[in-house]
Amino acid sequence: MASYFFYLLVSVFLLLNVHVHRAISESTKINDDPTQGFLNIPLNSSNFVIQSPYDLSVSDRYSFVDGIHKMWVLSSDKPHSPLSRTSPRTEIRIHGYDYNWGVWQFEGHAYVPRGTSGVSIMQVFGATSRHTTLMLHVYNGALMYYNSKLIDDEIYDKWFQVNAIHDVNASVVSVYIDRKLKLNVLDHGGVFHYFKCGVYAQNYSSYFMESKWKGIKLMKKAT
Repeated sequence: MASYFFYLLVSVFLLLNVHVHRAISESTKINDDPTQGFLNIPLNSSNFVIQSPYDLSVSDRYSFVDGIHKMWVLSSDKPHSPLSRTSPRTEIRIHGYDYNWGVWQFEGHAYVPRGTSGVSIMQVFGATSRHTTLMLHVYNGALMYYNSKLIDDEIYDKWFQVNAIHDVNASVVSVYIDRKLKLNVLDHGGVFHYFKCGVYAQNYSSYFMESKWKGIKLMKKAT
């Protein structure tokens, strides 16, 4: 009888182990390619609208060399419009693909130099009770969901891949860093949305803020 229960226990353990490894394998498979099932949307220079301090030339805060978008701003800079009361920014606003339904994805490789802090480097604009559905902040090398959730504890001085997926129909936003799922939260509503990346000063910002981006893509879930 004892040997029977031991055999049964071992069998259950092995069965559970198979299911656990299968679940891990499936999870890894999903995390390895967050773009699976998405279609690329063509982008050209007209889709990259630069928002930068209104009293300066765009070239004073933005460059595009060898496929790399470099954006920087000072905490003392003016906003992007004389009518705006927002903080200084130099951002790429993805133009021509505002959306209000479906499943959309932004992909890009980002680089944040050491010393840049108190800044948003990527956002999904549009919400109900606020302006944005998603903001990725950097504070002292940590990548944050707004100021509330840690996504990655050290992103300075290295390239890292960002995939942000907004399922409007399900009201869910997911963020992958280097193809690993790091965030899955409800969105903040809103009737239209678009993607942005660059540098946008937040609370307790450093005087100088910079981020670089390359390989920017826009995708939509195949229906």
